[in-house]
Amino acid sequence: MVKLGRRAALGGVMATSVASAARAADWPTRPLTWVVPFPAGGPSDVFARPVAAQVSATLGQTIVIDNRGGAGGTIAAAQVARAPGDGYTLLVGQTGLAFAPIIYPKAGYDLVRDFAPITALSRTQSALVVNPGRLDVKDLKGFIDAARAKPGSIEVASPGLGTVPHLAIVNFQQRADVELHHVPYRGGAPALQDLLAGNVAATFASISTLSAHVKAGKLRALAIAGRRREPLLPDVPTMDEAGLKDFRAISWFALFAPKSTPAAILDRVQGAVQTALATDAIKSLWAEQAAKVELESRAEFARFVDQEIVRWGAIAKAANVQLE
Repeated sequence: MVKLGRRAALGGVMATSVASAARAADWPTRPLTWVVPFPAGGPSDVFARPVAAQVSATLGQTIVIDNRGGAGGTIAAAQVARAPGDGYTLLVGQTGLAFAPIIYPKAGYDLVRDFAPITALSRTQSALVVNPGRLDVKDLKGFIDAARAKPGSIEVASPGLGTVPHLAIVNFQQRADVELHHVPYRGGAPALQDLLAGNVAATFASISTLSAHVKAGKLRALAIAGRRREPLLPDVPTMDEAGLKDFRAISWFALFAPKSTPAAILDRVQGAVQTALATDAIKSLWAEQAAKVELESRAEFARFVDQEIVRWGAIAKAANVQLE
C-alpha cells in the first residue's frame, strides 16, 4: 500500500512537471504586461523599457509597460502578487520592495512568500556628495569629523521618507557613529535642486544623476557607496577605500513573477532577459546610467534578494518610519 502511494505521488509530480513544460513550450501566445510600481519616467522605467523591447523581439510578443504608482510601490506589488501565475503579468521590482512591508504596514504582500525572483535588470551605486559652498570638506574623513564636531548640524537631503537614500542616511549614521539632519523632499529632483542651491549640505544619489554636477565643480563627491569605483567618476574612492568598511547603498531593478508561475516559464523569461543584457545596445545604455548587472542563475539571484531583505529590513526597522 505504501509503495503504491509513493508511485501515485510520483506520478502526480511527473504529470504536473510535464503539464508545466507543455505550457512553457507554447508560452507566450499573447502580449505580456510588466508592471512598474512607480509613475512613468522614473529609474524603473529607464531600465525596464529597453530590456522589454529586446525581450519582446526574442519572445515574439508585445510587452506592455504598465505604470501603477502609489504607496512606495506596494499597491502594484500587492496586485501582481495576486495575479495568475501564467507568466503574462510580471513585476519590475526594485530595492525598496525588499523593505517596504516594514515601512508600509498595509503593504499587502511578502516578497518571499508571494513572488518568484527571476533576474536582475541592473544595479546602480550611489555616492555621498556635498555642496562645497555649503560644506567645504575634502573627503569622507573630513565629512565625518565635521558631523562629529557639531552633531545634527549637517543637513542631508533625500527623495523622501522610506526611500533608499533615506535608509542610506540612517545606516551611515549607525556605521560612522555620527548624527546628521535628515531633510526629506518629495522626489529626487527637488532634493538635488536644493543641494545645488546650497539650501542643504549633502545627499546620497545615483552616479548618473550626480556626475555632470561633480565634473562641473558644483558638487564634490566624497565616496562611492559600493564595492567598486565608477567609470563616470574614476577618481572618487569607494567607502571602503575612504575608511568606512562595508557600507553600501546600491539600488537594483529586477523582474519578479507571482509565486505559482511554472519554473519553465521563469527560465524562458530569464534567458530572454539575459540575452538582452548581453547586447551592445543595452551595455551602452547601462554604461551611461553607471549601471551594471552580473549574469547569474535564478537561484543565485533569489539568494541575493533574501540577503537584501534581511539587510535593508534591519535598516528600515532602525529608521522607525511608518507610512500609509
